[in-house]
Amino acid sequence: MSRVLPLVPVLVVLALWEAAARSGLWSKLLFPSLVNIGYELAAFVVAPERLHEAWVSLYRALGGFGLAAAVGIFLGILMGRSKLVAGLLDPLFSGTYAVPKLALFPIFIFVFGIGSLSKVALVFLECLYPIAIMSYHGARSVNRVLLWSAQNMGASRAETLRRVVIPATTPFIFAGFRVAVPVAMIVVVITEMVASADGLGYQVIYALSSLRTDRMLAVVIVIAVLGYALDKAVVLARDRLIYWEKLDTYYV
Repeated sequence: MSRVLPLVPVLVVLALWEAAARSGLWSKLLFPSLVNIGYELAAFVVAPERLHEAWVSLYRALGGFGLAAAVGIFLGILMGRSKLVAGLLDPLFSGTYAVPKLALFPIFIFVFGIGSLSKVALVFLECLYPIAIMSYHGARSVNRVLLWSAQNMGASRAETLRRVVIPATTPFIFAGFRVAVPVAMIVVVITEMVASADGLGYQVIYALSSLRTDRMLAVVIVIAVLGYALDKAVVLARDRLIYWEKLDTYYV
């Protein structure tokens, strides 16, 4: 039952969509049949050139995310363990977090060009904030008793960082990852819709401009599946690496 229950809302939405498509009250351009969407989805999966478009978007998203993870974890832990660094960087992160980085995309195109580099750079900037901020708060919230115990046992600062601070911060880091991964996919798709000749975002806008709503929705489904798979990969990695802390939720 626990596995079937999440499928109920999806089936209800699909049934309502198909009913709207067959009712004749709306144009098929607005509500294409699920059969047509399924056909376009199958055509996307079996076509190597379309799978290449998915790979291009994944490459851009994961490239920017990987860079943001490396820099964000380093800066976050550094801010969490150094009052001087926190005083320098915390106002910068706090003051610019709310700024929509997508508004800077024209500048990124001017600097890095219309290719993948501008998109990777923007994904990096968008993902950097949640990862760095979560790592910062994780490093600051390390139990002082654990730090004092490590110092009393003769651990050096490097050993304390490796054996106490980083393991205690890891759950926060993965929380930042779960926020940053969908952001990476969103940014890539939007930038490809604005200025690109390849990728899933380009496929969406090209299908829409060709009045092929069924093909557009098929690409949207592919994007949703990729986002879901990436999120599950992060959760799986978290459960494997942070074996001492399980995400158990109990409902009354």
